[in-house]
Amino acid sequence: MKTILASLLSITAAAVVMAAPEVGQPAPQFTLIDCCGETHSLSDFKGKTVVLEWLNHGCPFVQKHYDKGDMQKLQKKYTGEGVVWLSIVSSAPGKQGHMTAEDAKKTAEEKGSAATAVLLDEDGKVGQLYEAKVTPELFIINPEGALVYAGGIDDKKSTDPADIATSTNFVAQALDELLAGKPVSMAKTAAYGCSIKY
Repeated sequence: MKTILASLLSITAAAVVMAAPEVGQPAPQFTLIDCCGETHSLSDFKGKTVVLEWLNHGCPFVQKHYDKGDMQKLQKKYTGEGVVWLSIVSSAPGKQGHMTAEDAKKTAEEKGSAATAVLLDEDGKVGQLYEAKVTPELFIINPEGALVYAGGIDDKKSTDPADIATSTNFVAQALDELLAGKPVSMAKTAAYGCSIKY
């Protein structure tokens, strides 16, 4: 009986650890190495607003936001206001979108990324922890460590960069509200893009 109970408790504990991230709840903790070999833990940024951006430069939906510099402008604007922006590559080795540290660093430089860091999640554990399914998919964590936004970048589910000018950017809207001390009015939206190749 004790063995069965211990097994049940172990399964329950695992379920709690692997529970889907919920808006309004503490963001799941993680540690990853960036493309320059530096280690970053979410706990390092306690007291700061953090954006997690799932990234695959081979995805046309990502290209929509990077090719004309729109994502980089967003990164630059908010990191300039003290926001930590972490781009995460969760594509598995041998699969589309995977990048070595060297490739990720070179691409970040070529694209003019203004992210705080580009993190490599080769085993996909962090992507799966956050249940990230597509690129781009974004999450925002407030200074208290709670998840306050999860979803898509905007409301125009296309690969056409021309649509950006007339779209509602949910991430910018959420960050503006958060930085102004207001609650995030649209905390969860449907992400669109290319499936993450775990």
